[in-house]
Amino acid sequence: MVDVQNEELIVFVNEDGTPTGEVGPKLASHTGTTRLHLAFSCYIFNEKGEFLVTQRALSKKVWPSVWTNSCCGHVAPGETMIAAIERRLDYELGMTAKDFEVMLPTYRYTTTPYNGIIDNEFCPVYIALATSKPKPNPEEVEAYKWMSWKDYAKTAEADDEDSWSWWCKDQLKLLHNHPAIKKYAH
Repeated sequence: MVDVQNEELIVFVNEDGTPTGEVGPKLASHTGTTRLHLAFSCYIFNEKGEFLVTQRALSKKVWPSVWTNSCCGHVAPGETMIAAIERRLDYELGMTAKDFEVMLPTYRYTTTPYNGIIDNEFCPVYIALATSKPKPNPEEVEAYKWMSWKDYAKTAEADDEDSWSWWCKDQLKLLHNHPAIKKYAH
C-alpha cells in the first residue's frame, strides 16, 4: 500500500500490462523517456448524468493546469485497480464512488512531450457513479466542474492548444459510443 505522505511507487509493465517485477518512484520515473507503467483513468458521473472534469493543479509535474477526466493515477505494488481508483478519488477529490466498470481494459498510450515529459502508460479506463460531492485537494486539483457528456466531447475535441490532457482526448475517440457512457450520460 502507498503512503501518500511519501513518494509513491509505480509498477513497470510489459506491453500487455503484465508487471515486470520492477517498481520506481513516481515523480523521478516521469521523464523524457518514461518507462511503460501501470495506471488508470476514471470517468465519474453523477445521478443527473453529468460528467466530472478536473483541472490538474498548476504545481503538478506531469501535465500541470490541463483539464482532464475525473481522476487518473497509478496502481501501487500489491494494490488492486479498484483500490487504487478509490484511493486516488479520496486523495485528489475527497470523494467516493460506486459501480466501477472497466470500459477500456487494455488501453495503452504514449504522449507527445509536454514540458519535456512523456507519459507512457498501460491504463485501463473505468467509469463509476459518484456517491459524494468533490472536495478537491489543492495540491492535485486546481478546479472542477460537472458537464454534459455532449458538451465535454465538443470542448475536448475542439482543443488544439493542450488545454485538455493528451490521454483524455485520445480516450474520447474510443468512448464516444461506448455502452457504459450511454448508460450514465443523460
